[in-house]
Amino acid sequence: MAVAPVPLWAVCVLRVALATVYFQEEFLDGERWRNRWVQSTNDSQFGHFRLSSGKFYGHKEKDKGLQTTQNGRFYAISARFKPFSNKGKTLVVQYTVKHEQKMDCGGGYVKIFPADVDQKNLNGKSQYYIMFGPDICGFDIKKVHVILHFKNQYHSNKKSIRCKVDGFTHLYALVLRPDLTYEVKIDGQSIESGDIEYDWNLTSLKKMEKSSAESKDWDQAKDDKSQDWEKHFLDASASKPSDWNSELDGDWQAPMLQKPPYQDGLKPEGIDKDVWLHQKLKNTHYLTEYDLSEFENIGAIGLELWQVRSGTIFDNFLITDDEEYAENFGKATWGETKVWMPEVQNHYQWTEIKASAGLSRLSSPPRALREHPSFASCSLRWPLVSLGLWPCGSVSASVFTWSSLLWPRKGDGCHTGQGGSEEGP
Repeated sequence: MAVAPVPLWAVCVLRVALATVYFQEEFLDGERWRNRWVQSTNDSQFGHFRLSSGKFYGHKEKDKGLQTTQNGRFYAISARFKPFSNKGKTLVVQYTVKHEQKMDCGGGYVKIFPADVDQKNLNGKSQYYIMFGPDICGFDIKKVHVILHFKNQYHSNKKSIRCKVDGFTHLYALVLRPDLTYEVKIDGQSIESGDIEYDWNLTSLKKMEKSSAESKDWDQAKDDKSQDWEKHFLDASASKPSDWNSELDGDWQAPMLQKPPYQDGLKPEGIDKDVWLHQKLKNTHYLTEYDLSEFENIGAIGLELWQVRSGTIFDNFLITDDEEYAENFGKATWGETKVWMPEVQNHYQWTEIKASAGLSRLSSPPRALREHPSFASCSLRWPLVSLGLWPCGSVSASVFTWSSLLWPRKGDGCHTGQGGSEEGP
């Protein structure tokens, strides 16, 4: 009997139904975000956030996110959600970050907190489960942090994972799986993966746990051995006297035939340390359930960081147990509004180029072109844009003037719906 085909939309709905979304934030309801996010008041000098899509964007409303607003400040803000445990489940933490101020020194990472975190007093000493995301400072630090809390300590991934350093919006995702593997993705592409035990230098921790467990077994065995050794020298033929009063005289014990050689911690002569009257017990429970990536009471996400130069925008936060859902969510948010990078790179250099080339009479560069079907037709008219050959740095006036003839003008059909800039035409 033929089986009726299942429509694609039904498969998508089923997939969404199977996924558990613990937290999702796109800031699509204006200033109502302030009802969900709590600004820490631990320090009066903490910087403040505002809702903004920045100086350039793919979609003015959809690209709005939390933006840092004050230079040289610490920031601390968080949002709470229903607590959950990821034991035995995949955990995906995903969000977008844009350093449109061209970050020189500061964090762009998020932290996942226990449900009992004090949001009003959130600060650098607040305990967290996971710290994940980019950190940039000077020429030396350009990395993606992946820090996990385990046995009251913070453990960093030993691999050097490089972050993006440009001023565009990037999608960061961390996947922790129940089989103790992990994956770090940027813009939907896997850039690092491996085994949690080895990539966090936890083999040494495991050996320490094993050594400590065996040491406890050995100490317990010594106590048992001492008692058994002494019993071995008791007079087995002796019997308790008839007039022995246990309440007055205490528990009766048969007299010793001779003083046992095992006393005061000394080793019995001729007896190997591993051979006793009963078999030594071994602790087989150390790290049996290696719960490094399992957290029992996840209940908040936050930004707790320092920035020398403000302007970073955080958006599209997601915490889920489904990798496919996270991938689709990334495509529906960042994937739909991401700016075409070669063109917008010119936006940063526009003022500099106009001054150096003496072309102040020209208008601003075109608004940000997104990846859109109509871009193909536009690119036929503007080959420099299509090929990503917009001149950067010092260029001659003749080349600049020639290329400026290819820019679209206001009212051109190819502008419609193609993104924008708060500083553009």
